[in-house]
Amino acid sequence: MIDVVALGELLIDFTQIRSNDDSVRRFEQNPGGAPANVLAVLSKFGVKCAFIGKVGNDVFGEFLRKQLLELSIDCRNLVSDLNHNTTLAFVTLDDKGDRSFSFYRNHGADTCLSEEEIDLELIKDCKVFHFGTLSMTHEPSLTATIKAVEYAKSCGKIISFDPNYRALLWEDIDSAISAMKSGLKYANIAKLSLEEAQMVTGKTLPEDCLKELLKYDLDFIAITMGPQGCVYATNKYMGSFPEYPANVVDTTGAGDTFWGTLILGFLNNGANFDGISEERLSEIVLMANIAAAMSTEKKGAIPSIPEFAKVRAAFEEISRK
Repeated sequence: MIDVVALGELLIDFTQIRSNDDSVRRFEQNPGGAPANVLAVLSKFGVKCAFIGKVGNDVFGEFLRKQLLELSIDCRNLVSDLNHNTTLAFVTLDDKGDRSFSFYRNHGADTCLSEEEIDLELIKDCKVFHFGTLSMTHEPSLTATIKAVEYAKSCGKIISFDPNYRALLWEDIDSAISAMKSGLKYANIAKLSLEEAQMVTGKTLPEDCLKELLKYDLDFIAITMGPQGCVYATNKYMGSFPEYPANVVDTTGAGDTFWGTLILGFLNNGANFDGISEERLSEIVLMANIAAAMSTEKKGAIPSIPEFAKVRAAFEEISRK
């Protein structure tokens, strides 16, 4: 049985690397795409995963398929598009490791996934279905995403949602907000950045955002805030953690590492936040917070995923204090 199925974008991140010649920018090819990144974390930590999406029938698509297969991610529903190329993203980094994106995605293969191409049996057999909003920026992938989410919901699956807002990929901000609100209506558990939470709720303070987001009948909500750590809530508990210390090189994929690690804790808790103690909930979020911070110490989203043993050791060290 597959534990987690994710649907969405799978693309190439060309991440800027240092060059001895300041007049020349150099970029390193890495696999990317938030839903795939989340699965990579989970699979590396021992969870059975499958990906639903579309890449071009090109060297980049072949590279991405190979990367997921090497991570033991089920790719039976990763479709190759003969007519559209794999989406590319160029990621430039500032001195603090924070990112800026440039996308090459006009009619990118990931936006061309049709509802007829979705293997519903994969969804039927999973425990958690995860998605974001970047598969909702264009048709036909918008219709395909909604069909998959609604089918997962009808099958009683746990719906996980992370908007992964990228302004450059939306026609306007209102369309993005509408997609985020739509996704939240389906979700049982969700992670938003502070920017996304503020966009959706109209609130400024993280705690006020949490209260508004819980109105979507979520079992769990987390807001990640980069250097400010994270806040989280269920209907019973609310908490926060500061940033775990790290030597930041590249923040790409940190939120995905956070969410993948948290889903792992969720699954290990019987895939249920009902009846969870405040202490156990805090432990799950702390592990995610640590993993996210550790992932910023290397370049690339998937290559930077830390070893679980290292995350666990850091957690136990904090617990002993």
